[in-house]
Amino acid sequence: MAESDNIVVGTAERIFADLADAQTINHDKDGRWQAPLWQALSEAGLPLAWVPEDLGGAGVDLADGFGVLAAAGRFAIPLPLAETMLAGWLLAEAKIASPEGEMTVAPARPQDTVVLDCDGRLTGRCRGVPSAKAAKHVAVLAAGQDGPSIALVETAKLRIQGGLNLAFDGSDTVVFDNVEPLTLVPAADGFDQTSLMLMGSVVRSLQIAGALEQLLEISVKYAGERVAFEKPIAKFQAVQHNLAKLAGESAAALAAATSAADALAHATGFDDAVFLEAAAAKIRCGEAAEKGAAIAHQVHGAIGFTTEHILHRFSLRALAWRDDFGSESYWAVELGKRIAARGADELWPLVASR
Repeated sequence: MAESDNIVVGTAERIFADLADAQTINHDKDGRWQAPLWQALSEAGLPLAWVPEDLGGAGVDLADGFGVLAAAGRFAIPLPLAETMLAGWLLAEAKIASPEGEMTVAPARPQDTVVLDCDGRLTGRCRGVPSAKAAKHVAVLAAGQDGPSIALVETAKLRIQGGLNLAFDGSDTVVFDNVEPLTLVPAADGFDQTSLMLMGSVVRSLQIAGALEQLLEISVKYAGERVAFEKPIAKFQAVQHNLAKLAGESAAALAAATSAADALAHATGFDDAVFLEAAAAKIRCGEAAEKGAAIAHQVHGAIGFTTEHILHRFSLRALAWRDDFGSESYWAVELGKRIAARGADELWPLVASR
């Protein structure tokens, strides 16, 4: 089913178009756009889209939720919609009801760990947690002696050191200092931190692919309007070549991200096939973000670097999302390890079958 025929994705796109116009947000220095946008998203049930109805959510399937996130990437939504959806999904994995309001997840990087002690308290330090200061709750995957557990924690109980990513969105350090969670449930067999990182990587890959689609659209439009030497710059061969390269990077990112999302939506767990798809998507989308952002700014010239222009809203977020839930270099190493351990002859049929 095409995204345009999907009622969930269509609802999200209409809300984004009405309340998340890039020009409007870019010129609103007081943040007045935030409350109406979040209210509309909440009334539509989108922040808790992946939470079953019996746990307080909308009960949307993974495929539809991924479509919403791709649309959010095309609008470069600077609110914790993706983080709240991901947190709700994580809590639902443990049958924990999701609270209302903004949420985020921890850890958000594979190198960080939250430890669960024998008294049921959490300790650890997580860097680069997106929108932690703006969130009311954090969904946490903690490592304990008996295996991983999933917890719901109030941010009021945490020590949060504010930080910013490349797009000036919240990317905070969260310190768990002997924190007692609101709810704590052992994770299902086979679910671990790699599972969370893979899911987060697919989420970010879809957002990056969406942002690159918009970068391409903005750049093509600008090249057709900007006149130099008495003709649009889109008529120059060098600009045409750059736009073709940008289109290629956008298409490659979209293909990788949607393939990974499709694999995860139809899988029963995080098996080798999902690992290959998700890791490859994060690698390819990260590379595309770097190359695509550079090309888009080159096409725009100096004006693309100004705060008044909307280009940076998409390029900087695409670049910032590369680091969340494992960078492309991290996943390249992990993918190499998996292939070396299992053998290409064993893993390649999983990819070829798709």
